[in-house]
Amino acid sequence: MSLIVQNLYAELVDRCASAAFAADFPLNGSFVRVTIKRRNYWYFQAGRRGESGTQHRKYVGPDNAEIRRQIAEHGRAKDDYRERRRLIALLHRSGFQSPPDEVGGVLQALSAAGVFRLRACLVGTSAYQVYGPMLGVRLPIASLQTQDVDIAQFSAVSLAIAKDERIPSLIQILKTADPTFRAVPRFQDPSTTVAYVNQRGLRVEILAESRGPERQAPTELPSIGTHAQPLRFLDFLIRDERRAAVLHDVGVLVNVPAPERYALHKLIITQRRPTGAAKIDKDFSQAAALLRVLTDRRASQLREAWREATGRGPKWRQLLASGLGAISVKIRDRTLQIVGETRAFVPGVDLRFTDDPIRYDEDSISVILLGEDGDELIRCLIRRDALLDEYGADGKTKKGYIDAFQRHRSEIERLVRHAYLSEPIKEIGVVRIDALDVPRLRGALGAAAGRVRRR
Repeated sequence: MSLIVQNLYAELVDRCASAAFAADFPLNGSFVRVTIKRRNYWYFQAGRRGESGTQHRKYVGPDNAEIRRQIAEHGRAKDDYRERRRLIALLHRSGFQSPPDEVGGVLQALSAAGVFRLRACLVGTSAYQVYGPMLGVRLPIASLQTQDVDIAQFSAVSLAIAKDERIPSLIQILKTADPTFRAVPRFQDPSTTVAYVNQRGLRVEILAESRGPERQAPTELPSIGTHAQPLRFLDFLIRDERRAAVLHDVGVLVNVPAPERYALHKLIITQRRPTGAAKIDKDFSQAAALLRVLTDRRASQLREAWREATGRGPKWRQLLASGLGAISVKIRDRTLQIVGETRAFVPGVDLRFTDDPIRYDEDSISVILLGEDGDELIRCLIRRDALLDEYGADGKTKKGYIDAFQRHRSEIERLVRHAYLSEPIKEIGVVRIDALDVPRLRGALGAAAGRVRRR
C-alpha cells in the first residue's frame, strides 16, 4: 500500500508541475540556456519583441534533468484537471488529509503567482503535511494541525532574480485569496513587514536564512515583494528543496524541505525555543514521526543530512544530541544506529539495572539481566560462553551460570553499561555480551579510567 500511495503522489506532483509549467510558459516562445558564473540556467523567451526591440526573458530554473524534461514536453502538456482530481480522491481514500480550505487557498494563490517558481519554500506544519503521501505513511493527526503558513527564501536567490521577474507585493497576492489579509507592523520598524494575518487569525510568516552573528533586522526579499525574519539554521532546512503537491483542489505545486532536513531541523529548533513554548511538543512529535519512517525507508539520505549538520560545528552536534534525548528511546536509538553514533552522543543517557531477579534463558543460552533507559526496558544478555570462559561458571546446570554471574555481578554490570553507552548500536533494546566481548570491554574501561586519572 505504501508504494502505491507514493506512486500516486509522485504522479500528482508531476501532473501539477506540467500544468504549472504550461501555464507559465505559453506556446509562442522558446527556451534558451544562459551561463551565469559558470552555471547554466534556463530562461523562457517570449515570442514578440518589445518596443525597444528586445525580447522579454522569464526565469525558468537551473539546468537539470527535470527542467530539461519539462521543456521537452512543453506544448504536449494538457490541463488534466479531471485526472488530478482522481488522484487526490484516491489519496484521500487512502487516509491522507487536505489542509484547511483557508490554508489551501492561500497556497494556491502563492503558487499561481509564481512564488514557488522563484525558489521560495513552504516550511513549518504546512510542509510537514505533504510528507505523509510523499513517504507513503499516515503521520499522527495531532502533528498535522496548523493555523500558520510559513514561507522561506534564500536572500541571495531573491536578490539574484531579475527585476522584471519579481512579484511587486506579497500582500496583493494574499488579498486575492482573502481580502481581509493585512500586514502586521513591526514595533521596531513599522515600515517593514515579515508577517501577514487575516480576519480569522490565519498568519503568514516570511523567513530568510541568517548566518554569522545573531540579528533581528528584517531581510529584504525583493523577488516576492516582502521582508523576512532572519533565522539561524534555516539555510540547512531549505537547501536542496523538494517539489511537492499540497492536496487542495486539484493539487497545488509547492517546494518543501527534504524530509530528513526537516526532521533534523526540528530537533535543533526545539532547543532554541523559549521554555514552555506551545510549539515544542509539536516539534518533537513531528521530528520523531519522520525519523521513525526515515530510518527505515531513507536511511542513506538521513545519514547524509546528519553528516552535513554535525559537520557544521560543535553547537550543531550539541543541539542535535539534546533534541534526540527528548524523543522515544527506540526512535532515538534507531536514528543513532543509522547515522553511526553511540548512545554516549546524547547527554544524560544511562542504563540503570532493575531489581528484577536474573534468570537463565534456554533460547538465547544467556543469563538475562534487566535494565532501564528512561521508560524503556533493556534486555541485557550475558552469553553462556562468556560465563564459562571468563567467569569460571559451572556449566552443568542453570544455577551454575547464575552463580557465576552473581559472583562477578559488579564487573559484568560495568561491562554491560559501557557496551550499551559507548559501543556501536547492534540491536534496539538489547545488549549481548559474549566471550570475545569481555576482554575488549575490560580494555576499554581500563583505558577510560586511565584518561580520567591523567586529568
